[in-house]
Amino acid sequence: MPTYKAPLNDVRFVLNEVFSVGQLAELPGHEDHTPDLIEAVLEEGAKLAENVLQPLNRSGDEEGCHYENGVVRTPAGFPEAYAQFIAGGWTGVSADPEYGGQGLPHVVNFVLEEFLCSANLSFGMYPGLSHGAYNALYLHGTDELKRAYLPKLVDGTWSGTMCLTEPHCGTDLGMIRTKAVPDDSGDGSFAITGTKIFISAGEHDLTENILHLVLAKLPDAPPGTKGISLFLVPKFLPRDDGTPGMRNGVLCGSIEHKMGIKASSTCVMNFDAAKGWLVGQPHKGMRAMFTMMNAARLGVGIQGLGLAEVSYQNAVSYARDRLQGRSLTGTKAPEKPADPIIVHPDVRKNLMTMRAYTEGCRALACWIGLNIDIFSKHPDPAVRAEADDLVALMTPVVKAFFTDIGFETTNMGVQIYGGHGYIREYGMEQFVRDARIAQIYEGANGIQALDLVGRKLPQDMGRLLRRFFHPVSEFLEENQEDPALLEFVIPLAKAFGKLQQATALIAQRGMKNPDEAGAASTDYLRLFALVAVGFMWVRMVKVAQAKLPQANGDARFYDTKIRTARFYVTKLLPQVNALFLTIMAGSAPLMDIDADAF
Repeated sequence: MPTYKAPLNDVRFVLNEVFSVGQLAELPGHEDHTPDLIEAVLEEGAKLAENVLQPLNRSGDEEGCHYENGVVRTPAGFPEAYAQFIAGGWTGVSADPEYGGQGLPHVVNFVLEEFLCSANLSFGMYPGLSHGAYNALYLHGTDELKRAYLPKLVDGTWSGTMCLTEPHCGTDLGMIRTKAVPDDSGDGSFAITGTKIFISAGEHDLTENILHLVLAKLPDAPPGTKGISLFLVPKFLPRDDGTPGMRNGVLCGSIEHKMGIKASSTCVMNFDAAKGWLVGQPHKGMRAMFTMMNAARLGVGIQGLGLAEVSYQNAVSYARDRLQGRSLTGTKAPEKPADPIIVHPDVRKNLMTMRAYTEGCRALACWIGLNIDIFSKHPDPAVRAEADDLVALMTPVVKAFFTDIGFETTNMGVQIYGGHGYIREYGMEQFVRDARIAQIYEGANGIQALDLVGRKLPQDMGRLLRRFFHPVSEFLEENQEDPALLEFVIPLAKAFGKLQQATALIAQRGMKNPDEAGAASTDYLRLFALVAVGFMWVRMVKVAQAKLPQANGDARFYDTKIRTARFYVTKLLPQVNALFLTIMAGSAPLMDIDADAF
């Protein structure tokens, strides 16, 4: 049976020592959000994840959701856990106090999401979707819609979904067939008709109402994505007093039987002249939906991180206890019939890979979360714009790389357990199954790579790129003379040089032949991510080296940071060299073969 302990020490290090989260208390609206307050919130969130949600993870996977005649029941213990979750105010941590939220920094929510995903990813899906619906409605809804629905989303008594995909189309949303026809009832509503599939949390028994954000086309809609509008469609139509009233024309047709996240209901939703209200402008639904999708993409990246962390924790515990063979350099546990497998180089390689990716990605996530807060609250428009650019650039990187390493590291966890990892009772195989979907939904990782090279790189002549390239260049220049950092700075500088070369190459070739950019995109995103995580590690090393001489009882913590960084820059970062060569090879090896030859 897996265990989980929230990595509070590592979070404290990243937030307080690497990024100085206290700077947020200088921003309007965050004056009270001191490091002490943030730590108290995270400690309580950790307790909830460890003591309430994690014990339900395996049982929820075993039982799954139940569907009967349009009704979905979540596994035993989920309704009670959700009631405890909303009683603690966890659904409104970063929401606007005007609608009942606590207004805490977004970076706090990022960390809490990691805890939830490590403890129980299926459970975390329900409030996660609601948070996305809140964002879209908050930014694009009318004042009337916000007053009516946001307080219910914030307090968690109502939940939200995003309804995009249809049976005949996935990523290509311009092909959707769901229709929205103006209603003659005089309340400004539209009749929504169509079918959506793969709708997470589309139907369940955790909340008294569910608010569906649905993409549909008006009768006069132009073709393609330019003709998509966004509508709010409640499961129950609210009465004048705000309580759920008459059932709307929306029904769950079935739930999917999935590889993983089995306690999260993934639904086919049928809309039959369901009442819905326009969110944002007609035919501008993609703009509003991208607000939700981009937040969801970052959230999915955090899912990969959360599963990597819990898999690592359990793999370490097993490797310390499991006896198998003797150390190649001589017996390490003579009092035992065999040495623990943690003495073996290949086991250590897997553990160190898991650790280096997980801790590096956590730092990157916190950096992006802090920039979301700067964008949201900083009084200087120029500073806000720069922060927004960085978040936009890094969103596809976080989504794709974090979920890739989530799947890779959970598989490493199974490998460390050996045969025991492959059977259910140890729980490791569930992490693999749960992690696999994160590489697919909210835009498959190949789509994220295309977004990076096709949209983010060329935008405004590389403006977004400069938000990442400039800080890295400045850091390298400032620290190139520091002898203690050289063993870390030099590999990062070389990898960064490869990234710059690859960027120029893709821009040059892609203008002549778009297939060149497409063929390079996945390799380029991984190269970019490896450099970004490397940047985080060298920043962490600089802090750890400064703290170590006076660390006393924390000396091992800082020393281990330095040693893990050394592993990253010598064993993982060199992947950029192979990736650069594959990018250099161009599109010909992929495209110069007839489709019929496959």
